[in-house]
Amino acid sequence: MKQIYFIINPKAGNEHCLNIWKKVETKLMNDQIPYQSFYSEYQGHAIKLAEQIAQQNDEQKVIIAVGGDGTISEVMNGFVNYDNITLGFVPGGSGNDFSRGFQIPTNPDESLEVILRLMKKETPVIDIGKVTMKDDSEHYFINNMGAGFDALISYEVNHSSVKAWLNKLSLGRLVYVYFLLKKLFSYKCSTIDISIDGSRHILEQTWFVTVSNQPYYGGGMKIAPEAVPDDGLLDITIVHNLSRVKLLLVFISVFWGKHVHFKEVKTFKGKSVSIQSSSSLYVHADGENIGFTPLDIHVKTKTMKVLTRL
Repeated sequence: MKQIYFIINPKAGNEHCLNIWKKVETKLMNDQIPYQSFYSEYQGHAIKLAEQIAQQNDEQKVIIAVGGDGTISEVMNGFVNYDNITLGFVPGGSGNDFSRGFQIPTNPDESLEVILRLMKKETPVIDIGKVTMKDDSEHYFINNMGAGFDALISYEVNHSSVKAWLNKLSLGRLVYVYFLLKKLFSYKCSTIDISIDGSRHILEQTWFVTVSNQPYYGGGMKIAPEAVPDDGLLDITIVHNLSRVKLLLVFISVFWGKHVHFKEVKTFKGKSVSIQSSSSLYVHADGENIGFTPLDIHVKTKTMKVLTRL
């Protein structure tokens, strides 16, 4: 069996993740499964830990992120330039969109059982997205990235104590709803100049652009119903030219993936995307703020080995 490493974010899920890890650790010890574990202590620490594990030697290893979508994003960004790592995930955050998209159980015992079973089979190799900012910095995403209103919401969520408060009440998913309603009537839309595989589109009064590798984001919203993480394509969703009240209808329908039937919602597929905007827009990758527009996105086909039931 490959050497197994766990990177745990003890603060994920309002520190509920620590209890999840204890359950996983108990099962590992009871089943006498060898492993090494590391705790991420600050934002960006999981990137460094994953890179250190990957560069120790050329042996094939499994790194399992225990936390939320931000944790798994940091881990994969840490070893993205190494080909000796397989990625696994034990959900411990409040959103857990990766576990939805890649069919990983939320129960810690079940997720560990699935991981150990999948390690004995041929591992799927999936696509990831690469974002290049105007300062040439690079960020990778495994779920999705976005520019505009949704990125602003992600920024507000990640910089507010409301998320922790709702997590304590087991209502963590509602934090996105809270900030959407809070910012809805003050947000100013922008004109987006977007090129998809060389085809240019100029869209006025744009609320946001989301580029997806799998269907889910924002704690269960099915933003890209047709997204498949190993088809060599990214799914682009653009919401523009609609009223604030109608945006609420779009928002409600997105949990079932029905928003795509609104005429103000444009969907595309492509390998290369360039986004410019009339005003500087917030940008997120896997829910973490990474800067502002303009930027370029490219799919990196069949790049990452992931323990998934897809």
